[in-house]
Amino acid sequence: MSQTQVQAPPHAQAQAHPHHHPQGPMPVQGQPGQPAQGPPPGQQQQRQPLPDCPILIWMLSLNREYTHEEYDACFHLVRECAPHIPVIYSPEDPDSFRLLMTSMLPLLMMRHRRIPRAKWRDCVTSNNKHWIEQTPDDMPPERFLHCMIGYHLAYENSLCGMAMTQGIQRKVINIGLGIKQVCTEPRNISVAAYVESLSHKLTPIELSMMTPDLGDEVVLRRLCTVLALKQAYIKAIGQPIGFDLSRLEFNIPNQTAMGDGHPLDGWEFRIYQASLGVARRDKLVEEKYQCVCAFFRGSLKSNFIWHDNQKELESWVQFINIDQMIKVIPKLTA
Repeated sequence: MSQTQVQAPPHAQAQAHPHHHPQGPMPVQGQPGQPAQGPPPGQQQQRQPLPDCPILIWMLSLNREYTHEEYDACFHLVRECAPHIPVIYSPEDPDSFRLLMTSMLPLLMMRHRRIPRAKWRDCVTSNNKHWIEQTPDDMPPERFLHCMIGYHLAYENSLCGMAMTQGIQRKVINIGLGIKQVCTEPRNISVAAYVESLSHKLTPIELSMMTPDLGDEVVLRRLCTVLALKQAYIKAIGQPIGFDLSRLEFNIPNQTAMGDGHPLDGWEFRIYQASLGVARRDKLVEEKYQCVCAFFRGSLKSNFIWHDNQKELESWVQFINIDQMIKVIPKLTA
């Protein structure tokens, strides 16, 4: 199969083929699932915190229009506390505001963990995989190794999100978040035409699961789920924009994942939907989004977890809106 037009960095070539297990570029890293360097095995088993890398998601609803003053407050906060974010001052650009709000989610998350901004730093691998490293003050070495926070940020239209987990650095960076609004684009075209316009990102098997006889609602939901799965996976392995999505295949009825014809083993895919009420001028509009969190756990097979129960979802997904984020801005610099 042809290679993607945008190549991975030379030291990350193991990630250029989707069936390869992801690796970080740090010298101490090996294949996912290998033990980390640190204390002797006996001590590590006794004291290792959070061995299963629990996943938490923050979802931010842009449920109304923003003001110029709110944009300025967000811009100055990000410039001060997250200077690595390449945001250009453009208060009239909705995408600029989306980037600002999304970039504030790690700040909010660390504030909730009661860790002052001066006590942590944002780190990034050469293929743009982010993790947060806390200062090791008064922290045992083995605990420090397991307190790294890997995260991934994503947004689409009215929904911004952050997926995060905690553990060893070489494990926690293998996380990605995919968000796809459940609608056609442009809005006035048919679902069949929309599927056809995106067919170059799909495989024949995927297209066979989206035939018109299934009905528009099922077809559109499956399309958005497949695209969100692919987005989450390529972001988890650190692939850049331009990756050929047709190299990946997600068979939803069979719950299987393939890359270049090989099984994508060891992955956990959490699939859920977000419904928002968004104020558009004088009208309240309902928007639905298909969301997927991908994380490499090193299991024998990949695992698809479908979350349809709202109460269950609330145990690991936190929803907030613009007003709640704006309100805490003064506290995020502390």
